[in-house]
Amino acid sequence: MGTPEVPLEHAHETIEHHAHGSSEPWVMGVALTAAILAALAAVTALCAEHFANEAMLERIEENDKWNESQADSIKEKLLDTKKIVLNGMNKELSPEDEKKLRDDATKKEENRAEAKKQHDLSAAHAHKHLPLSVGLTMFQVGIAIGAISVLTKRREFWFVCLAFGVIGVGFLILGLAS
Repeated sequence: MGTPEVPLEHAHETIEHHAHGSSEPWVMGVALTAAILAALAAVTALCAEHFANEAMLERIEENDKWNESQADSIKEKLLDTKKIVLNGMNKELSPEDEKKLRDDATKKEENRAEAKKQHDLSAAHAHKHLPLSVGLTMFQVGIAIGAISVLTKRREFWFVCLAFGVIGVGFLILGLAS
């Protein structure tokens, strides 16, 4: 669930190079826009990666709890079988085994409850990761379109770059607020 990195350093360098040699004042605005979008992309990538890592760690803990629950269930079934065999021989299960049988059943349910809790936490972190990944992509596309704007000397593309930046900010806010 990692966040893919798209190297846009070259695009940013191209924008800056053309900004210094351009006679058109809007090109410097594109360079500034690209720098801001790059900073926002870095923050967004950091947040997205954090939530992806948290979701993965919680999923691992969930699996551990489910495995413990399965082990407790097997122990419980073994003692149940022992109890049935002893009953067939008109014997009783020892008090220690009776206590162990109750403890295993309780522990199994506790592990299942903890696994469900970890699952919910993991899902919540994964839910935050998705809009942040989309926001990161919007920032990266915005930077690339900014480079196209400078290279083609078409100011309209800068406005498209700004639109992608605004959309990226929206997804950043959505990811952090959800």
